[in-house]
Amino acid sequence: MAVSVVIPLYNEEENVEILNERLGATMKNIGDYEIVYVDDGSTDGTLRLLEQIQAQDENVIVLSLRRNFGQTAAFAAGFDFARGDVIVTMDGDLQNDPTDIPKLLEAIKEYDLVSGWRKKRQDNFSRTFPSKIANWLISNVTGVRLHDYGCSLKAYRRDVVKNLKLYGEMHRFIPAVASWYGVRIAEVETTHHPRLRGKSKYGISRTIKVLLDLVTVKFLQSFSTKPIQFFGPVGLFFGFAGMGISLYLTAAKIFKGIDIGGRPLLLLGALLIIVGIQFIGMGLLGEMIVRVYHESQKKPIYTLKKILGPGK
Repeated sequence: MAVSVVIPLYNEEENVEILNERLGATMKNIGDYEIVYVDDGSTDGTLRLLEQIQAQDENVIVLSLRRNFGQTAAFAAGFDFARGDVIVTMDGDLQNDPTDIPKLLEAIKEYDLVSGWRKKRQDNFSRTFPSKIANWLISNVTGVRLHDYGCSLKAYRRDVVKNLKLYGEMHRFIPAVASWYGVRIAEVETTHHPRLRGKSKYGISRTIKVLLDLVTVKFLQSFSTKPIQFFGPVGLFFGFAGMGISLYLTAAKIFKGIDIGGRPLLLLGALLIIVGIQFIGMGLLGEMIVRVYHESQKKPIYTLKKILGPGK
């Protein structure tokens, strides 16, 4: 079982040499492996140190991005170049412990994706509290219940990540996205260390991005191949509400002679009808786009696990 370890790095010159030493000590006992470091446009000496490491170790691959594209893009680059049957991801700040990798590899023999759980997380309250809320929210919205979506220490079977396209801050949602394909997911407790060197790249702005991406994930999870079922009911609700208001006002004008020209209710009824038509139109346009997307790329709406019999 060849293993690829993918590690995105951004301004981690104080940690990279120690990280490589600890990681190498663990991986040499595993067998066939490679370490893919992705320098995400660092402005310090991280890339220079990675070049020195790669020159001395044939198991190391260094990818240097032209600018800081973000952690999701760095993971995507690492996945594209990884050659292992199992792909392990982790952070480069020494808070994840490389000695936990064998536990993930043992668990993935029975599963398709194994996620780390920093049960005793060594971060301050300003990071752990929002993380707990986010984990609860993501678990309930997506239906894939994990204690720690934000833990980068994960292991994937090759076919899981090779079929994924990542955007935004979607790397943390990989378990939820992969669940669409029916993968088996497990969670393993891992060690977490406090950050001793360098500066954290996480802030409150990332929490906002995560929440917005969660809306995207939920929509894609439930309606990616049937957008009319999302927009249609909303459009019908607004449309019927507007029609009901309009019929009420029409009856009041005809049978009671009530002046309805200046009533705000008339404007509301007309607005609801227009909004309803727009939502249904968006649903129909979405249906057309989905069909063009799947048919032009010959992308199936299903995934096969195995084939038994002559068809295999």
